[in-house]
Amino acid sequence: MMPAETFSVLLALLAAGTAGLVGSFALMKRITLAGDAISHIALPGLGLALLLKVQPVLGGAVTLFAGALLIWKLQQRTSLATETAIGVIFTASLAVGALVTPSEDLIEALFGHFETLSFWSLILYAGLSVLVVGFLLARRNELMLSIFSPDLAAATGVNLDRLNLLYLLSFVASILLGLRFLGALLAGSLIIIPAATSYQLTHQLRSFLIVSSLMSVLSVLAGMILSRVYGLDLGPAVVSVSAALFGLSLLKRKK
Repeated sequence: MMPAETFSVLLALLAAGTAGLVGSFALMKRITLAGDAISHIALPGLGLALLLKVQPVLGGAVTLFAGALLIWKLQQRTSLATETAIGVIFTASLAVGALVTPSEDLIEALFGHFETLSFWSLILYAGLSVLVVGFLLARRNELMLSIFSPDLAAATGVNLDRLNLLYLLSFVASILLGLRFLGALLAGSLIIIPAATSYQLTHQLRSFLIVSSLMSVLSVLAGMILSRVYGLDLGPAVVSVSAALFGLSLLKRKK
């Protein structure tokens, strides 16, 4: 395997581990489906970047983080629930993205593809992954308190608005990490499915977080192998493996 391909594999594994951890908190916050919706917000940016012949991930990053800020503002200024605010922006983004993305690039933008990566790009993405994981682990107690008792969290001095914004930014950052190889349509799957699988298999918070990340990494590794051996598209292969693992987890009765 060439070094550039190795860097791409490492990025995919970093993205998987990060998304699994983010998904654990998303499941507890009951917003896992937001992963699927928010990933679509990248589509207009991807489409415009392809039209302008610039790096598509940069365009996706701009619209993802702009969308996160817009969702946060809608939550602050209206009585809309998080999933409603996300749904409004998601549907608008999907429509605009389909309009501006060149038809010959639409499938790639939606489903992603495996492409080579430079060393410095890997370092940049690795830094983003470390920031997300570091935030989640450092603020996990505050996040847990805000999930299960927002009033108590506020009473103990937790700034809920700022905490929600930081979590939302971490959420979109994890989607951005997986955007290259899963595309706008599937990038949220590594937030949703491994967390659901881990929930079926574990009973303690620590093991829940660890197993969620491990299931995500395992899905990517197995998906890559299937993609290479059988000539399958990487994104659908990864998601299919992840879904199969969830199906197997249902054989274990949740106590």
